[in-house]
Amino acid sequence: MGIWKAIKSAFAPGTSVPPDPRRLSAVDELALSASLRALPVGERGWITLSEARALFSPMDDQYAFGEMDEVGKTSLAAFAAESDHRSAFDLMPIEGRVYFTRKAP
Repeated sequence: MGIWKAIKSAFAPGTSVPPDPRRLSAVDELALSASLRALPVGERGWITLSEARALFSPMDDQYAFGEMDEVGKTSLAAFAAESDHRSAFDLMPIEGRVYFTRKAP
């Protein structure tokens, strides 16, 4: 009976789990830019909040992208919106990540 269940579950519709978002390279802005350009439209990718802070914010980890970090938020928004990147971003401090979602041209 165990084999039959395995075969049946392999062909069952709607049981697939969506893939986890892709980890993007954030060694520097050029690497992040290349990762965003390679991201398919509608797909999400992420970098750590620490990597984003190092690239876009002059503030310490504790204050990066917070209420007082207009420079960091503006720099990140400008980078994501560039015509080569066409991305929306979501800051997720609890996860320690910044998600980018590639938008259609």
